[in-house]
Amino acid sequence: MFGMGTQELLIFMVIVLVVFGSSRLPSLMRNLGRSANEFKAGMKEPVDENAKKIDEDSKE
Repeated sequence: MFGMGTQELLIFMVIVLVVFGSSRLPSLMRNLGRSANEFKAGMKEPVDENAKKIDEDSKE
């Protein structure tokens, strides 16, 4: 994963835990997941709109 081994990933997770604290970490991960889902939905949306425009133009 990103050229990181198990030890590097473990050290990174410990640093994140120390910086953000154990009480804020679940909400941080939840918000990160929501943001990723919104980003994916946003990436699909323009493609669908462009496909509709192309279909409409080809019918005319």
